[in-house]
Amino acid sequence: MLKDVYLAGGVRTAIGGFGGAFSETPATALGSAVAKAALEKSKIPLDQVDEVIFGNVLSAGLGQNIARQVSLGAGLSQGVGATTVNKVCGSGLKSIMLAAQAIQCGDADVIVAGGTESMSRAPHLLEGMRDGLRIGNGELVDTLLRDGLWDVYNDVHMGTCGDRCASKHGFSREDQDDFAVESYKRALKALEDGITSDEIIPVETVSGRQTVTITQDEGPGRFNEEKLRQLRPAFEKDGTVTAGNASSINDGAAAFVVLSGEKIESLGITPQARILGYASGAREPEWFTLAPILAISQLLEDLSLTVADIDLFEINEAFSTVVMAAMKDLAIPHEKVNVLGGAVALGHPIGASGARTLVTLVNAMKHKGVSKGVDSLCIGGGEAVAMAVEI
Repeated sequence: MLKDVYLAGGVRTAIGGFGGAFSETPATALGSAVAKAALEKSKIPLDQVDEVIFGNVLSAGLGQNIARQVSLGAGLSQGVGATTVNKVCGSGLKSIMLAAQAIQCGDADVIVAGGTESMSRAPHLLEGMRDGLRIGNGELVDTLLRDGLWDVYNDVHMGTCGDRCASKHGFSREDQDDFAVESYKRALKALEDGITSDEIIPVETVSGRQTVTITQDEGPGRFNEEKLRQLRPAFEKDGTVTAGNASSINDGAAAFVVLSGEKIESLGITPQARILGYASGAREPEWFTLAPILAISQLLEDLSLTVADIDLFEINEAFSTVVMAAMKDLAIPHEKVNVLGGAVALGHPIGASGARTLVTLVNAMKHKGVSKGVDSLCIGGGEAVAMAVEI
């Protein structure tokens, strides 16, 4: 019989803007900060941790095994193993799924899982230098684009796929801007009400010659509805996806402690949620925007649940169209989705977002006093992941 799996200590950093608050802070340091904070928040003794599983996408130049660096940076024993996961935007949630699987199978009882990303610090590559360029010019390759934001199968930017999704579903520019504005308004309301602060840990970073403590997302405060509605298409000449109705480029990290039911009881830990199940979906790479529909549908089928049974959904706003398509095809009311604002307003540090959205979902469920929630993210390459939790 599979073991029950619980979540505890869910935290995240504030989300820094591109070249912003965390531009001098490596992803490994952000990851260590949330791993350490998750253990402190959950009151788990360090010697009880069996493994660390962490998502990261833009790993070039960060050194060997990011998860191992996160683990040791968080103060865990050198005897604790670590695994880095790269499933693009699903990396953080897939790390938690893998942790749950290990615990269900009896391979572990306590795993720190999450994701971390510094998109600001993604390096450029100069290919061909191993044997020398000999004659001619070299070209710098941006790893942010190549490894994070580019469809290698169709040789287009992810945003082009967002435009195709909008066309397929008949979403106008105004529709997408309306959705984006609501995301910002919800994020600002959550900030004003002090709800967001329950998720965020303070992180010290360097700004010039000063050390500053970052406690607030940079994105929501920059909101200007008039300017958002005037932005030009970002990808296709006649497209409808803009920098305002798509997620931004960001830095951040998030983590949970994932535990077995036996460990919850023996350590006297108060969990935040129980994992009900998880699922994946996949289809043509250019239609990754629609893959969450498959993952959510499969998850609900596996659990014998319906959309009506789920109180809140967190569907990552890589593009407004992703969430709009899921709401349309699955008949999910907007009032159930991303109630504290989503990635359009908050930002999307790709390797961290899978864990960040789950932290936000659990926080929203607590504040709304509801019991069941589903988290899902689209993934470049045509995939998606989803997880259901109960509190």
